[in-house]
Amino acid sequence: MSEKELHQLSIDVGQQLKTQGLWITCAESCTGGWVAKAITDIAGSSAWFDRGFVTYSNAAKHDLLGVSESTLNTFGAVSEEVVREMAQGALHAAKANLALSISGIAGPDGGSIEKPVGTVWFGFADSTGRVLAIKQVFSGDRESVRLQAAVFSLQTAYNEFLKK
Repeated sequence: MSEKELHQLSIDVGQQLKTQGLWITCAESCTGGWVAKAITDIAGSSAWFDRGFVTYSNAAKHDLLGVSESTLNTFGAVSEEVVREMAQGALHAAKANLALSISGIAGPDGGSIEKPVGTVWFGFADSTGRVLAIKQVFSGDRESVRLQAAVFSLQTAYNEFLKK
């Protein structure tokens, strides 16, 4: 995966969004806004992107996206349940047609036996009510995990929600 591939993917996603008259938003934790940056690197992206959310802490996930404190306490930030709520919260807060969310452990610290470094959960929600969550375990250093997560999120948004 390379930043060049991420850039091309952002172009492809943007073209589909523009053609279909849709808006996308993102709620990012471990990627720290990398997906929003990739989207807004594309000239004209204001036609399909209005806002995104960097919710690195549990408090931010709760305050900005409405993720339940109970969900965070029960399942942890890196979980299917949390990314589902993040995506749905972002969709609502941004009044978008499609939202993606990312929460993971990029490393080098923070991993556990149950959730090793490289574990990333992705959530997707659209305005038709469809919600999807997917877990991936990436290898590599912190930057590599974060780049792979950014690419995977846009690939999945494109393939599962935008590709006609």
